[in-house]
Amino acid sequence: MTHINAVSFTIVIVLFAVVTLAGFAAARWRRAESILHLNEWGLGGRSFGTFVTWFLLGGDLYTAYTFIAVPALVYGTGAAGFYALSYTIMVFPIVLVFAPRLWSIARVHGYVTPADFVRGRYGSRGLALAVAGTGILATMPYIALQLVGIQAVLTVLGVGGTSGNGFIRDLPLLIAFIILAAYTFFSGLRAPALIAFVKDTLVYVMVIVAVLYIPTKLGGWGHIFGTASTHLKATNPKTHKPFGSLIVLPAGEWAYATLALGSALALFMYPHAITGVFAAKRRNVIRRNMAMLPLYSIVLGLIALLGYMALATPAVNAGVKAGGGNAQLSVPLLFEHMFPSWFAGIGYSAIVIGALVPAAIMSIAAANLFTRNIYKEFFRPEASPAEQTRVAQFVSLIVKAGALVFVLALPKTFSINLQLLGGIWILQTFPSIVAGLYTRWFHRWALVIGWAAAMVYGTIQAYRAPVAGQPNSHFGTSTAPVFGHVMYIAIAAFVLNLAIAIVGTVVFRALRLPEGADETLPHQFTADPAAAAAAPVPATAAVPGTRPGSPSAT
Repeated sequence: MTHINAVSFTIVIVLFAVVTLAGFAAARWRRAESILHLNEWGLGGRSFGTFVTWFLLGGDLYTAYTFIAVPALVYGTGAAGFYALSYTIMVFPIVLVFAPRLWSIARVHGYVTPADFVRGRYGSRGLALAVAGTGILATMPYIALQLVGIQAVLTVLGVGGTSGNGFIRDLPLLIAFIILAAYTFFSGLRAPALIAFVKDTLVYVMVIVAVLYIPTKLGGWGHIFGTASTHLKATNPKTHKPFGSLIVLPAGEWAYATLALGSALALFMYPHAITGVFAAKRRNVIRRNMAMLPLYSIVLGLIALLGYMALATPAVNAGVKAGGGNAQLSVPLLFEHMFPSWFAGIGYSAIVIGALVPAAIMSIAAANLFTRNIYKEFFRPEASPAEQTRVAQFVSLIVKAGALVFVLALPKTFSINLQLLGGIWILQTFPSIVAGLYTRWFHRWALVIGWAAAMVYGTIQAYRAPVAGQPNSHFGTSTAPVFGHVMYIAIAAFVLNLAIAIVGTVVFRALRLPEGADETLPHQFTADPAAAAAAPVPATAAVPGTRPGSPSAT
């Protein structure tokens, strides 16, 4: 993996340059009078219709996690990796229930972040701070996952590599940081929204060709599954257990089910997902997209199968072994050995651009949280819209730097753990956000205590989980034994969170402790101000003896 394929590398550079130029040009797309307002820089003017929102949310949610981490998990463990397909089947019906309500209340009150809503609903700066801080923290490992995807592609291309001094090894991450920093700083949310069109086109082309072409070179699906089954049944020398299986075994059912459920509940708690929702121009845009986005689940299922194709390719297995057992290299290596150089370059470009789009949205969303719910709330209440936007621009750079720390410090044997670690944290905001859309029964202090307990418990459990075959290591997996069952730590922490919030609410209500002011009204949760503003104004019947438009006529 030290020889550079000139053809593939040239195609990646050209397409990378195209989307970078598009990212900078996006500042003039649907240009507002001034970009220096969070509604414009951070939410694209809240102007995206069904078509643009579909690409934006697709580019937002289907990331390097999809193209690198999921196939890598299938490559390493088999059927367990398909939990991602199960959770994307569940998530959109769940989100269809509450996302339109969240959009409506945000549009009525001008909320930019989910923490804005929590602040207005519960009248609690502390609870809003908890939601904002959690969103920023959970987003950093998710951005790191995108950078891991870029690093895997460039490693296979021969840029950087897996050995050498630290600077050379991590150079791909630094390049990604600089590019992301530049176009998100200047163009805001418009940049990833525009680039998402290119990204999704490349992804669909890559997936369709891969699932039709690669099996013909490997002897058909029967050979692929047979080879994968043989490998997965073999004993892993590190764990002295089988690598995995083609079906989920009884011992792994709880882990599989809770990973799917926890991920489904957590996905639209991430600030970048909510940012995509808030950027829509009408309530029905959200409803339509929740009906259409499951199309991406079909693509995800096909992408996951790339893991089995990689297992059936001896050259890929040799390359992964030469790369220190880094399963994230499996899909790029598969493209290298199965496709002609020019099409491998297109596949690499799909992965790289598929990482850049969500990473940009994530850094913008995290910057919005800091600016609105930390900087403005606690340090500069009088900050103007322009000042808030400038702060958000610079914070978006700091967030990406924080993501670099995650990716350099944590083990990457299965980079999917970066996303699952974020899920442990972000799921703990679910009671405050989603329950608040329907009821004010929960007491604000009970929600804060439940959140804090769950965050501590989840983080400690994740820290104590070792990498398979590496005793005394940390953050190696996102599952742990709970009451005799191995399950996703996020679900156990969520149950603890909810139990404390319920008990605390009963106690605090009995003590008649202050509940905080609620600035929302029931009808605002179903309002559609954008549709009302776009509706034609009915003609007013003229009163005899007056001219239309005169005071007596109105």
